[in-house]
Order: sequence, then C-alpha cells, then structure tokens
Amino acid sequence: PVKFYISQNFPNPFNPVTKINYGIVKGTNVSIKVFDLLGKEVATLVNEYQESGNYFTTFDATLYPTGIYFYRIQTNDFTEVRKMSLIR
Repeated sequence: PVKFYISQNFPNPFNPVTKINYGIVKGTNVSIKVFDLLGKEVATLVNEYQESGNYFTTFDATLYPTGIYFYRIQTNDFTEVRKMSLIR
C-alpha cells in the first residue's frame, strides 16, 4: 500500500461475522480494537507487529447484542475509527 488505511467492514450491517481490510505502509505495531456505543472495549482483533502489506481480520459478534459498534486501528503513525452495525 502507498498509505495506511482501514476499509469499511463488509458486510455492514452484519450478522454475526464481518470482515475488515486494512493496509500497512511500513513495519509497525498494529492494534485493531472494537468498542461498543458507550466506548467500552469489547474485543481486540489485532495486537502485533506487522510488516508492510494488505491484511484483513474478522469480527465474530455471536456473543454480542444488536447495536452500533466502532472499530479503531492504531499504529505508531496512523489512527482511524469506523462504525459498524450488528443486526440480528
């Protein structure tokens, strides 16, 4: 990739599993976490050093209630938050 990115999850809305694509420009520590509407962390999807490249992760919300969730990617040089909807 030529820049850091995190794509909108697909599908969205989802039930109960969704996929999140993201890209890393250079080797760095990568954290992707999911938060509920109140800002409480509900899941850590990625928490490791990754080399430059395109990646994806999945969020399985089988144990979570219907609602709006946010996912955040955080690296040394990039942070972005996106919204997703779980509908049962």
